[in-house]
Amino acid sequence: MTDIPAAARIAAELDGDAALETFHTMWSELDAIGVHPTGTRRYSWTDEDAALRAWFSAQASSRGMDVHTDANGNIRAWWGGRPEDGTSGVVTGSHLDSVADGGKWDGPLGVVLGFLAVDALAAAELQGRREGPSGYDAYRRRKPLGVVDYMDEEGTRFGVACLGSKLMAGALDPSKARELTDSDGVTLAQAMRDAGADPTGIGRDDAEIARSGVQVEVHIEQGRQLDVIGAPVGVASEIWPHGRWEFVFEGLADHAGTARLQDRKDASLPFAATVLAAREAAADLDARATFGRFRVEPGGPNVVPATVVALLDARAATDGVLTAMVDRVSRAAGTAAAEHGVTVTVRKISHAPVVEFDASLRELHGKLAAAAGEPAPEVPTQAGHDSGILAPVMPTSMLFVRSPHGVSHSMMEDASDADVLAGLRALVRSLAVLTGGDDEHSDH
Repeated sequence: MTDIPAAARIAAELDGDAALETFHTMWSELDAIGVHPTGTRRYSWTDEDAALRAWFSAQASSRGMDVHTDANGNIRAWWGGRPEDGTSGVVTGSHLDSVADGGKWDGPLGVVLGFLAVDALAAAELQGRREGPSGYDAYRRRKPLGVVDYMDEEGTRFGVACLGSKLMAGALDPSKARELTDSDGVTLAQAMRDAGADPTGIGRDDAEIARSGVQVEVHIEQGRQLDVIGAPVGVASEIWPHGRWEFVFEGLADHAGTARLQDRKDASLPFAATVLAAREAAADLDARATFGRFRVEPGGPNVVPATVVALLDARAATDGVLTAMVDRVSRAAGTAAAEHGVTVTVRKISHAPVVEFDASLRELHGKLAAAAGEPAPEVPTQAGHDSGILAPVMPTSMLFVRSPHGVSHSMMEDASDADVLAGLRALVRSLAVLTGGDDEHSDH
């Protein structure tokens, strides 16, 4: 099996110039899909999504990898063939969709580095075969390696983050998922049918979970923890608990010119007060609260708002703090609504508890980094990820690549070439051990 010193040597001897040339070529191809002057717009089950899937399949085909799309829309490319029933491989990758006018690195970095890791390991295996046992024989793949693109990780179109992985893990009821609607009232079921997919088969996929075996996801860090401590790569320790809640304020439409202020039931006023209350609660509790998406109805410039439908994104270090914060924001919304003759209803859309990533995988990443002389400190994250959704049903871990300023979900997202290569080396080291072993990930 591939041991830690051998894995470190494989990564150290990786051709960085060639890898970066391939990286930039792949990146430029992705730039042609859903990238606008104001940001990236890649939403699930759209023409852009179809183009991304075609790009993914082309990358896999150029490497001789088998491509398979599961019933939930997650697409995998397998090096060494798709595992048969009863067998498992190792999976890496991330997602290709984006938030509205988002950046280019959130998700695609992990997919691109997944393909580059296949390149590096294939080259190492070929070199070992050429030189034979008496020469360089550091790596021999014993398990299939999959690169994955999860469907709708951001939840931009249908309002539920990590949609593909939640369905796969059984964390989202399929019947409720099919009824999710986008801003135009199109259901997920209809969007899938329009894209040529069958929505009737979505749901928990135990066979795909078993095939995947172990997952290592690389992601741009969303925040400045690594930048502050001067580390190019970090290992995710845990994900803060987080969720989304829908606030619906119901008032009365009226003429913006003739309706006296004291007679109005303006739904936007208690909403505005709730936004401020959420900021105050988050600051007091050292948590995060954001109303980043809302809809005003009827939406006319000369009409007093009758309805505001808003989504609260809330995150905290513990579930107790999260619950306390959302309760506080909900009470503030109720008080403000009553003051303006408006009603408010609050409904939980999604919730993810705290996630601690697999301890043995984290230990492996740390040992490999130390052996290579490239320490990778453990850091928590406040952002949700597919690996966090899948952690309860399969061993998962995450490697973060430093962002020079920590800004994410923005066109300012970035990473240096040096840090991209550091992330690739870290991934290659881990995958060399995981796919080069005879047994499960505990081999190390």
